[in-house]
This record gives sequence, structure tokens and C-alpha cells, in this order.
Amino acid sequence: MSVVLRGITWNHTRGYVPMVATSQRFSEMYPDVSIEWDKRSLQEFADKPIQSLIERYDLLVIDHPWAGFATRSRVLLPLNEYIPVEFMRDQADHSVGKSHESYLFDGCQTALAIDAATPVASWREDVLQRHGMQVPGNWQELLRLAGKNIVAFAAIPIDSLMNFYMFCLAHGEEPFAGEDEVVSNDVGRAALETMRELAALCRPDIFRWNPIAVYEAMAGTDEIGYCPFAYGYSNYAREGYGKHRLSFGDLVAFGESGRLRSTLGGTGLAISSSCKHKDEALKYAQFAASPEIQRTLYAESGGQPGHRSAWTCDETNRRTGDYFIRTLPALDRAYVRPRYNGYLHFQDRAGDHVREYMMQGGNPGEALERMKRLYRDSLTIAKG
Repeated sequence: MSVVLRGITWNHTRGYVPMVATSQRFSEMYPDVSIEWDKRSLQEFADKPIQSLIERYDLLVIDHPWAGFATRSRVLLPLNEYIPVEFMRDQADHSVGKSHESYLFDGCQTALAIDAATPVASWREDVLQRHGMQVPGNWQELLRLAGKNIVAFAAIPIDSLMNFYMFCLAHGEEPFAGEDEVVSNDVGRAALETMRELAALCRPDIFRWNPIAVYEAMAGTDEIGYCPFAYGYSNYAREGYGKHRLSFGDLVAFGESGRLRSTLGGTGLAISSSCKHKDEALKYAQFAASPEIQRTLYAESGGQPGHRSAWTCDETNRRTGDYFIRTLPALDRAYVRPRYNGYLHFQDRAGDHVREYMMQGGNPGEALERMKRLYRDSLTIAKG
């Protein structure tokens, strides 16, 4: 009797095609197993609770902030209890930054890091040259470039919040260090004002753009020459993917704090605790996350692997204009946001206040106070 596994991933070449490709090859190797994939929008991927998916799907591509909820509710298999120690050790030893670790919460490995990402810089060399400009190396150079009206970044609420964390770090403080406030008033104000300083020099379109929209605008038109930070998509560094090929690299330096530390993203492959064919699902998960498949079939199919060997591989870098090796330093120092049960109550709402301040200005203290209340509410959920 054949086994059918159902999976859910997100709707982009990077999220969907490598899952289909690896599943097709897996089914050729194991003809009694077939895997069918559905996809959801990037916004649904960020917002929709996984508890609404676990009864319908065996395999789930998830974001690591779900780790706390998954561990507490046991809606996902604790993979470290099912997958051989040697395999898990290889995943940990060859993680891209803290990608593997980000899915480990209270001793439960909720997913395998099949995809790694953080905000990085990107540019069109030809557009910069047309304006007599170069890739900026620091914040002041970035502001001068933005004055040419050729700079854009993703500023929808979720991306604005992730960038807020980055600028809290840039101003010398890690967010969520205590339970009273997200960050101190002084640092929070400085972060918001820094973000508004740059946003004021950019076109209003950024407030409705996610990273994909930014890259589509850069690849499809000649209006934007530089993006200082957006979650990286190696697809746009590949020949033929867009009208124009993009170059990618590390983030600018900010004052004495050095290069910016962006907020880790990426995705992990999880298995529903309701899965009726756990052995087959576990076998596929290890296949998709294995170093050889990550470095070859997964990457060749438009994926952005989570295994470090793919990021240092000559072939994956040749295909992408050295995307992986040039952005790897940003991945390695990326900040891991909270993952406690209840955190997503904060994440789903707080970005609205950051975005609103960037758009409208006003009193940054009011935005921080609203975020503080959301944070405290989220901690109440965590303790409930």
C-alpha cells in the first residue's frame, strides 16, 4: 500500500520548488511514498498559526519563532528523539549562523534548518555607476546614497520590527533582556529615529513592500540601485531569474558598533505530531536536510540551503555570483529573536507601531509604550 504525505510550504521559488524537487527524487528512490505540497503566501507564512495546519499536513515548513509554542503544545515531533544523534550533530556543526539552534527550544528540536536567511545588502552595479555612486560602506555613506532617491528597503510591519531589533543592537542594547520593557527608552528612541532618518529619504512604496517586492523592483526596473537590508534571496543573484541580476553582500557599518547585526530568518522542516506515517516523514526530512542534497538538488532548484557546506561550495557560489560566501558573515552574527510561547502575540502587532513612526513621526515614546504593553501581554500568555 502506498504512503501519501502532505506538506505545506510558502509561495516562492525559494520556498516551493526545492520541496517539490526533493520530494520527486525521494519518491523515485522510494516508489511507495509520494509527497504532495501545498503553498501559502509569505504573509500567511508569518501570521497563520501552525495549530491550524497540523491536522491537515504531515510536513510543515515553519519559522523558528514557533518553537516555543510547538514545544509546549507538542504539536510537532521532537526530532532529536527520533533522528540519529550523528545526523543531528552534523546539522549543529554545519549550521549557518544559529539557524539550527533557532529551532531548539527547551531541549526540543522542532525542525531541521533546511533554509537560512537574514537581511543583507543588495545592489545594481549599473544603476550605481549611472549615478556616479559606489556601494556604501557605512551609515553616512548610505544616507548620502539615499539622497539620490535610488535606495529602498522592505518596510511592511514585520520587516520594520525585525529592523527595529537590528537598530537596538546597533545602538548598544539587545532587545528583550528583561521582562519590564522591550528595550530601554533611550535606545528604543534612538533606534526609531535612526530608522525614520533613512525612511524619510526613500520612496513611500517601501511601506507596502516586503523583500520580494523590493527585489522585483530592483531586478525589473532601473529605479533602485541599492537595498541596505532585506531578507536575502539568492534567486535574484542567479542568471536569468530576473531581467537584471542583483549583487549581494554584507551590511554597512554603523558608528563604533561595526557592521549591522540583522535578525535571523530562514525556515525549518517540521513533522506534525499527528502524522500517521512518521517513519517515511522522518526519512524524507533527513534526505532533504542532508549535506549532499542541500548542496546539490536543493540549491540547484532555487533553494537557499540551511547546511553550511552549501554556502561554502564553489558551485553554489558560481551559480549565484558568490551570493553565499559574500553574505555568510551577516548570517553568522545574526540575532535570534525570542521564541517563547506568546512571543508571536507581540510580533504580529508591534511592527505596526514601528512602521507608523517611520511614516508619520511624532513621539517615539508613545510607540515604545504601545510595544511595551504588547510585550507584557505576550509574557502573560507565556505564563498562562
